Amino acid sequence: MLFSILTSASLLGIIVVAVLAVIILFVGIYVVPQQSVFIIERFGKFHRLADPGIHVKIPLVDRIATKVSMRIHQMDQSVTTKTVDNVFVNLNVSVQYRVDDKNIAASFYELSSPETQIRAYVEDNIRNAVPTLTLDDAFVQKDKIANDVQETLRASMSQFGFVIIRTLITDIEPDAAVRDAMNSINESQRRKEAARELAEADKITVVVKAEAEAEQARLHGMGIANQRKAIVDGLHRSFEELKQDGMTESEIMSIILTEQYLDVLSRFADSPNMKVLMMPSDISAVGEMQQSIIASIEATNGLQR
Repeated sequence: MLFSILTSASLLGIIVVAVLAVIILFVGIYVVPQQSVFIIERFGKFHRLADPGIHVKIPLVDRIATKVSMRIHQMDQSVTTKTVDNVFVNLNVSVQYRVDDKNIAASFYELSSPETQIRAYVEDNIRNAVPTLTLDDAFVQKDKIANDVQETLRASMSQFGFVIIRTLITDIEPDAAVRDAMNSINESQRRKEAARELAEADKITVVVKAEAEAEQARLHGMGIANQRKAIVDGLHRSFEELKQDGMTESEIMSIILTEQYLDVLSRFADSPNMKVLMMPSDISAVGEMQQSIIASIEATNGLQR
C-alpha cells in the first residue's frame, strides 16, 4: 500500500515537472520578426539584443524590455513663424529617420520620446532661420533651410541612437490675407502682360494693314499713270497721223475733243451708279466748249513761241 502511494506521488511529481517544463519552454521561446530587434533585460538590466529569428530566454530572469523597429519612420509637423518683413508663415516639415543599428540600446534608454525631441529641434532651427529672411527669400531658400535643419538634427540625434535620413520643407503657407494679396498681384501682372501682348498684336495688325493699303495705293497710282500715258501716246499718234493727212491743228483738236466728249457720255450712261446727268440742251454749247479749249491751246503755243 505504501509503495503504491509512493509510486502515485512520484508519477504526479513527474507530471507536474513535465508540465512546468513545457510551460517554461513555451514562455521562454520567442520569435523576433524581420526589420525588428528586441532588447532583452536580465533582472532589470540590459543584457543583450535579439536579432530576427527564434530565441530562448529564461523565465522570471530575462524579459523583453522593448521591441525596436528598424524601419524608416516619418514625422510630419507644422511650424508657424514670422519673416523679417512681418509676414506670418506656416511651414510644413517632414523628417525621415530610423534607429541606428550600431546604437540600438541608446535609442531606447537615452530618450523616452524621440519624436518630441526631433520636433523641438525642428521648431528651434526653423524659428531661428526664417525670421532673418523675407517672404520671397523664404520661398527661394526653402531647400537651404531644410538642409540646415537636417544637419542640426543629425548632429544632435546621433548621440541618442537615431539617424536622420532626410528633412524636407514640403510647403510654405503665408497668412491668408497675404496669400490673397499675392494672388491679386500675380493676377494683375498677368492681365498687364496679356494687355501688352494684345496691344502689340493690334499694332502689328495696323502696321500690316497700313503697309498693304500703301502698296495698294502705289500700285493703283502706277496703273492710273500708265493708263494716262497710254492715252496720251495714243492721242499723240492720232494727232500726228491726221496732221500728215493735211488737217489743221484746230480741226484735229475739234475731232479729238468731240470723240472724248462722246466717250465720257457713254461711260456715264453705262455706269450702274449713274442716276441723273445734267447736260446743256443747246448743241452749240459743245461747240463753244471746243472753241474755248482750242483757243487756250493756241494761246499756250503762242506763249511758248
